[in-house]
Amino acid sequence: MMRIGVRQWFASGLPWIWLNGAAVAINVIMVVGLLGLIAVRGLGHFWPAPVLQAQIHAQQEITTLIGSIADDELVSADQLRGSGVILPVGQESAKRLLIKAGNRDITGVDFVWVLEQDLIDPTYPKQVMTLERREWGNFYGELLSVKESGVVIGDRNDGQDAKLWELFQERLARSISIYDDIKGIETGAIGDINYGMERLRLDQRRLELDNQLSPFRQAELDVKRDLLDRRYEGLQQQLIDLYTAFERDSIMAQTMSGTQVEINLSKIVRAFRPNGMTAMEKVIFYMAKVWEFVSTDPREANTEGGVYPAIFGTVLMVLLMSVMVTPIGVVAAIYLREYAKQGIVTRIIRIAVNNLAGVPSIVYGVFGLGFFIYFLGGNIDQLFFPEAAPAPTFGTPGLLWASLTLALLTVPVVIVATEEGLSRIPRAVREGSLALGATKSETLWRVVLPMSSPAIMTGVILAVARAAGEVAPLMLVGVVKLAPSLPLDGNYPFLHLDQKFMHLGFHIYDVGFQSPNVEAARPLVYATAFLLVLVIALLNLSAVAIRNRLREKYKALES
Repeated sequence: MMRIGVRQWFASGLPWIWLNGAAVAINVIMVVGLLGLIAVRGLGHFWPAPVLQAQIHAQQEITTLIGSIADDELVSADQLRGSGVILPVGQESAKRLLIKAGNRDITGVDFVWVLEQDLIDPTYPKQVMTLERREWGNFYGELLSVKESGVVIGDRNDGQDAKLWELFQERLARSISIYDDIKGIETGAIGDINYGMERLRLDQRRLELDNQLSPFRQAELDVKRDLLDRRYEGLQQQLIDLYTAFERDSIMAQTMSGTQVEINLSKIVRAFRPNGMTAMEKVIFYMAKVWEFVSTDPREANTEGGVYPAIFGTVLMVLLMSVMVTPIGVVAAIYLREYAKQGIVTRIIRIAVNNLAGVPSIVYGVFGLGFFIYFLGGNIDQLFFPEAAPAPTFGTPGLLWASLTLALLTVPVVIVATEEGLSRIPRAVREGSLALGATKSETLWRVVLPMSSPAIMTGVILAVARAAGEVAPLMLVGVVKLAPSLPLDGNYPFLHLDQKFMHLGFHIYDVGFQSPNVEAARPLVYATAFLLVLVIALLNLSAVAIRNRLREKYKALES
């Protein structure tokens, strides 16, 4: 009886339902756990970590250490003894701390490993400050004085440390404001002037090639060039004045070894005392750091600062890719389903389309480099941009070719999804439209395509999910480590398809594997990976919302 009951239970299909449910649950737990790990490792980097100050007794020497704990691990005693560390007899393991000591310009290293048991009298003094600098990473130490044009205007010896810190923050805020003005002029107004000068040079070269550079045209170009030169001279004088004011103030600080150094405020991005911050101040600081990460440019070989250009480049490339792949995939699917004769040739084409989905992405990158860039781009330069020679315009990797390459990579997904949607349209709907006098093209355009639009959007969603995370082909057709400007700006033609761009996926690769400071880059790898997942999720959710709206709109036609 028991055997018959088990057979009936298996025959009912319940075991397979439970097995599938368990598999789905395990997958969800793994995905959530992975995202949680990435989020904790990445987003935790922006929290103001307390700064430790302690004496270290190691190798018969006592030194002073100031820094924040970045990581810790348990190491076996045999491994430590093998590296020359002296441990007590009988000790089996020891906890090792990774301390971000900063002051790389002074000590030559940014991180140090120390044994927890070697720390003597660890404390967290409130007067220890952390300086985020534009170069050389963080500085840890104590504030001694504030200077203006080399003259001390505030000193710690006066016994008013709070007022000294307040004075320092006021001068730092002034310095940061001036830096923003300088950056606005250099990247905005002067960038526009440089772009205008380059356009005038190309216009003159084009007229020379066409033998149309008359004295009148030359004089007209000279007038425009003189106007730009005068604007540049005025801006250059503004920059000289701003840089003079920018480099006016400085501070004297003391390191953990007692060394006193002078740091110009133009080198400092942010200053704070984490050990003296309240919980609310830490939350505000954390939000400011997260906003800086998603809204500013990178610095320090991409190991500091933000990833805004990479976010912008990723989203723009995905949108352009979607605009390109959708009509190509939909037209191909319509032809295969509605117009092509269903025979051996059509079956071979469908097999080829399905096989394209399995081709390694790097192969598409090589194809894009050879066909799109060298062949199409080179010929476009010869036909339409001869004045720019020998510098290539479209005959070099750029946003256009990257989007086209990924459109080619994802077009099989759109074709298959669209064909599936077209096949689900009832035959009676087509026949009813034709019986009412509509032509085949009218039926296709006004009835079939609207009803299959949810399936088309499904294909676009899958294409976005596939393309947004690709890195290998982009390394050949357009992505760079650091782009000097965004491909979308206020200069005509506004969208510069020939420009190179930054991408979140490539940024992860560059920071994780090409960074000169691996320990400093590791948290940013996690943070950027988490941000890439969020960007893809937002793009997909937007497409899902559009698909659901279309499905509700044409639901009545299917019933």
